[in-house]
Amino acid sequence: MYLRAGGKRIYWPFRLDLGYTPYAMPETLPNREAGFVDPKALMAIRNLELRARVVVEGFWSGLHRSPYHGFSVEFTEYRPYSQGEDTRYLDWRLYARSDRFYLKKFEDETNLRCHLLVDHSRSMSYRSLTYSKSDYARTFAATLAWFLHGQGDAVGLFSFDERVRDYLPARHRHGHLRQLMLALERQPEGRATNLGEPLRRVAELARKRGLIVLISDLLAPVEDLERHLARLAAAGHELVVFQVLDPNELAFSFQTAMLFQDVETGRDVYVDPEAARASYQRRLREHGEGVEAICRKLGVAFHRVVTDRPMDLALQDFLRSRARRGKMVRRSQQSAAA
Repeated sequence: MYLRAGGKRIYWPFRLDLGYTPYAMPETLPNREAGFVDPKALMAIRNLELRARVVVEGFWSGLHRSPYHGFSVEFTEYRPYSQGEDTRYLDWRLYARSDRFYLKKFEDETNLRCHLLVDHSRSMSYRSLTYSKSDYARTFAATLAWFLHGQGDAVGLFSFDERVRDYLPARHRHGHLRQLMLALERQPEGRATNLGEPLRRVAELARKRGLIVLISDLLAPVEDLERHLARLAAAGHELVVFQVLDPNELAFSFQTAMLFQDVETGRDVYVDPEAARASYQRRLREHGEGVEAICRKLGVAFHRVVTDRPMDLALQDFLRSRARRGKMVRRSQQSAAA
């Protein structure tokens, strides 16, 4: 929506009649330690690829633990040893515990396959800072792409609003990263948000299991979200969801009654912020808790990111969730083998 006051329009990203309300962060934001890149300074860099490079090169490199990675210390699963097979990959520690021979089965050497699903709907254009949610989300997607590409992984892209706008298959080859960056440079165009369509499409196209990262404000009905995420999880994909929100969406700090317009439907709604704030906050909290409950049920890593948070910390969240996932997978495989 936008606020219409004194002839000036300020866009507001979601429909008050749907009852989305800001909710409290589950924990306080970390202090901005020395070395973290200030988001305002980062967004002042006009080139998206350069922004991503600044974040990644300012962050530690080389940490890349994946249950699907082809490094010699990483494997996807165990399988029983058959006579005549290469004994180099026998797990002798597991043999000592179980008195059975098992081989570490490695994924093929293309390493991880990652698909980035980036919301390009009109609600992502909202801003109370000098940059929008879309600027932040696209920069974060570019950062992940740069980081993973540097690790030798294949990265693909789905950009979407009410339908999929751009699709780049997951590849790791010369020129592919640049092509992906150009696709991310495009500004939001579509109006509505359809979370189910990109998830359905990636389930159809991503035949080999890998990593799927959804980056969106999630300010849309989520009735079908659980069904689509469950389908991807059942196919063996690792799922990570980042919800990107503007600080003002959480605070709803407007003071005077104004006319809001929904950017996705064009509907005008006259709102008194003082009267609406409590209901607004309660309903957005319920909406967010519903999304978190879906992710928790399916074992999907969920992160809520406010756009004034350093991008380094969002990348750190991503790596921590992947490290936890890798440990869980390895423990379950070893238990099954024992």
